[in-house]
Amino acid sequence: MNAKMIVPFGDPVLRKKSRPVEAVTGKVLGWLDQLGSTLYAEEGRAGLAAPQIGVLRRIFVMDCGDGLTEWINPVITEASGQQEGPEACLSYPGYAGIVRRAQKITVETLNRQGEKVTLEAEGYTARCIQHEIDHLDGILYIDRIVDDQFYNERTGKKADLLHVLRIANG
Repeated sequence: MNAKMIVPFGDPVLRKKSRPVEAVTGKVLGWLDQLGSTLYAEEGRAGLAAPQIGVLRRIFVMDCGDGLTEWINPVITEASGQQEGPEACLSYPGYAGIVRRAQKITVETLNRQGEKVTLEAEGYTARCIQHEIDHLDGILYIDRIVDDQFYNERTGKKADLLHVLRIANG
């Protein structure tokens, strides 16, 4: 399946809340396949949410090093602890920022067969899940940057967060 174009910051679709999936249909499976193809189109990608390919549904895919996982209607049911670390986004490549997230989470989601699954994650994987769920709610990682710690990934130099927020908000 062909990779889709990733929606860039500034596109209003990234600020919209996604609708739940009513049933796992062929269309939903097709979106999951498109998300997976797009995620793997380039190395180094960890996660991709449906709004990033222009689909306002509560689905995302992720590979934080343990293979592809697919998430349908994910809900964080428990969160504990705290971590801070760098995050970036495929919708605004080349930049990253320090973000505060829960250290450990429990998530209820549906799998490809439409079965409810409960998963626990911590550390980097928990960070990725929270980042992608934020996308489903129209929240971008730049909204959560700690102490204006936003920088160019290539140079490591501080970047203008206010400018990027203006772009991201259309």
